Amino acid sequence: MTLQPPPRGFETREFEARCERAQAMMRALQVDALLLTTEPQVRYFSGFLTQFWQSPTRPWFMLLPLEGKPVAVIPTIGVEGMENTWLEDIRSWSSPDPADDGITLLGTTIDELPRRFGSIGATLGVESHLRMPARDFERLRNLTRGLAWIDCSELMLRLCALKSPAEVAKIRHACLLVSDSFDALPHFAASGMSERDIVRAMRIDLLQRGADLSPYMVAASGPDGYGDIIMGPRDRRLSAGDVLIIDTGTVYDGYFSDFDRNFAFVSASKLALEAYRTIHASTDAGLASVRPGTRACDVWAAMWQVLEAGGAQGNSVGRMGHGLGSQLTEWPSLSPLDETTLEAGMVITLEPGMSYRENTMMVHEENLLVTEDGAELLSRRAPPELPIID
Repeated sequence: MTLQPPPRGFETREFEARCERAQAMMRALQVDALLLTTEPQVRYFSGFLTQFWQSPTRPWFMLLPLEGKPVAVIPTIGVEGMENTWLEDIRSWSSPDPADDGITLLGTTIDELPRRFGSIGATLGVESHLRMPARDFERLRNLTRGLAWIDCSELMLRLCALKSPAEVAKIRHACLLVSDSFDALPHFAASGMSERDIVRAMRIDLLQRGADLSPYMVAASGPDGYGDIIMGPRDRRLSAGDVLIIDTGTVYDGYFSDFDRNFAFVSASKLALEAYRTIHASTDAGLASVRPGTRACDVWAAMWQVLEAGGAQGNSVGRMGHGLGSQLTEWPSLSPLDETTLEAGMVITLEPGMSYRENTMMVHEENLLVTEDGAELLSRRAPPELPIID
């Protein structure tokens, strides 16, 4: 069955609503303008979607004033593309220019914006970076000595955590594409193939199904389970009794899915079968606990209780789920330290994992939408028993 993809891009009203929400939060923080420098931030407020961000050479800037539309301050190479967005005020310079890569122009633009509070915001804190040379940021601060710089990283995290129906539709579509590909994996994976061979075949399958790209696809395997889960795929070949995990972040129109599946080859040991049942049951416990008002740490506790009862010796990952959207991982983290309250409209992952023997673990992940009365799975639920590929 061919999946009907949601429309690409967003209506102008979507961007207007994002700006209005951000500007209300800026007023509460008494911030006159918000400096945006990363690809997800610029795209969030403009719809400017390009692969050119893969180049680290040029900085890109956007300013969101307290009222009105964002102002783009970008290299000339991006002007035509930015003109196709809803933005009107687009200022540019010829880049790269190591002596002054847009900083004077950016400082002048900031100086021209209306001032009410005498401050400017930037993402300076948790889960953020500036994507500009440190010396350029220092120079910008010197050019704007009359303004106080305010950390707005939490503002951006909270703003982007709540997804619109149009954003959810893109994530749901990416999840369905990956769900179908995982269901088809037994048809293109077999004992004797390497992790790398299977991952390559899955990437091709996803592209043929209509995914834009799968920039994150890792694999790990071993007898009864696996150890490291972030360094593969390797050239290791699968043999009888091996368990393989593939974890993929696949994109449709700028939005990610992020979940994994486990497979055994030819046969599965009792140890592997029991570990799989435990992580599956842990995910069920997490799903049952998700609702508006529940804290991220409470969802973690619900999953960990099942894992511990099932013989878990620990979890080296550090968390058991996270936010999801235009980035592979977003805020919050499902960890014992994160007391963030879940809200309807958040898209999160549940990712319980357990170590049950030295250098042997198993991890499971699903994607879901927090709804008014609970949770809606966006990924197709994994089977309750470990799939075995003959």
